[in-house]
Order: sequence, then structure tokens, then C-alpha cells
Amino acid sequence: MNDKLGILELNQSSGSFHPITTTLKEISLLLQDLGFTQASGPEIESEKFNFDMLNIKESHPARQMHDTFYLNSKSSSDYLLRTHTSNTQIHAMLSEDLPLYMLSPGRVFRCDSDTTHLPMFTQIEGLVVDEGVTFGDLKGILIDFLEDFFNEKMDVRFRPSYFPFTEPSAEVDIKFGNKGWLEILGCGMVHPNVLKGCNIDTKKFRGFAFGMGIERLAMLYYGVTDIREFYSSNLDFLNQFP
Repeated sequence: MNDKLGILELNQSSGSFHPITTTLKEISLLLQDLGFTQASGPEIESEKFNFDMLNIKESHPARQMHDTFYLNSKSSSDYLLRTHTSNTQIHAMLSEDLPLYMLSPGRVFRCDSDTTHLPMFTQIEGLVVDEGVTFGDLKGILIDFLEDFFNEKMDVRFRPSYFPFTEPSAEVDIKFGNKGWLEILGCGMVHPNVLKGCNIDTKKFRGFAFGMGIERLAMLYYGVTDIREFYSSNLDFLNQFP
């Protein structure tokens, strides 16, 4: 009996963290080193916190059923699976004292699936609300974070973009090896309508926010070409990661 148990023990392989978990932990630690504290929010959310208070109008395409998982028909219920972790920012601004430096990791859900998109994926967002913060502060924090994450000096560019909850807004690209410029995250100054909706004095406080997909960063870091591999339960794939 003991010999058989010994053989079983020798044939067992040790487990390890999933690469998405490892990437998320690394990003969280780097942002905490920059002064952010971690917060969490509900995955089942109301339209009020997922859309309305983020200045996302009723006519916005993201609110349609082909983009968002509503828990019942949209006409009978306003509850849904959150489409971003930005809902946590609203909960934090309504409940926490200022100044606020927070990050929000977690799962989000959208009606999408291909080699670079999943219906469920992991996101992390950062939010700062303080006196006198500027877009220059936002750029400095993001460049420092990206260089720390990839452990090298990075060519980083900020392209003007549009998000309902930030103004001005930007997409952030990095020049990555021979792949050229790659979009890595979105960011911007928190829209005054969002701050006012959370009863924040916009004459005294300003804010900035940024958000990124963990899977996208993990794909670049580990050289993975198909995002679906992360959740395929393929042990040959997962065993590549220490």
C-alpha cells in the first residue's frame, strides 16, 4: 500500500498560478507601488452604475443587447453583467473620502469572441481624484507603469480618442518589438459630469482614469497569439508557464 502511494505521489505534478492570475498580480503590485489602493465592485450591476453615472447615454451602442449581457429582457430589468470595472470607480467616489487613488481589477463581460476578444475577460482600472491633477500626471504614471511591467524603456504615444466618461481622452500605444505600434489601454481626465454625479466639487477636484485588459498585456508579455488559449484548459499550453 505504501509503495503504491509512493508511486502515485511521484507521478503527481505540482500546480501553478494561471498566467492571467500572475499578470494581474504583477500589475496590481506595480500600481500599488505607485500609490494606488485596491477596491472591488459587483459583477452584477445596474445600468445606473454601469452606464448612467459614467455619462454613457441611452443611445450609446454599448447599451444595446448585442454588446451587453442583460440578465432579463432590457425592457423588464436594468441589471446586467458589468461591461467594465469602471462601475467600481463610481461606488468608490460615492463612498470614499478624497483624495482618492484606487485601482479596480476584476472580470467583465461583453458579447464578443474571436482570437483577440472573449465574452468574459479581466480588466483593471485606475482612478485618481485630487486637487490639481493634470493630464501630465496621468502620462507620467502610465509611462512609469509600462516600463516597469515590461522591464525596459518603452516608446509610448498618446492618441486623441473618445470615451463618454473622460474628456480629454486618449488611446495609449507602445512600440513593441517588430510588431510596430500596438494599442495597450485607454485613459483620460474624468468628465466633469461624472464627478458632479458623485457630488464632487469640480472647482476643487479633478480626476484621471485609465483601464486595460489583462489578457492583452499577458498576450504581449508571454507571446501568445490567440486569447482563447488562456481559457481552453489545454494543459500542454498551461504547462509552458512556470
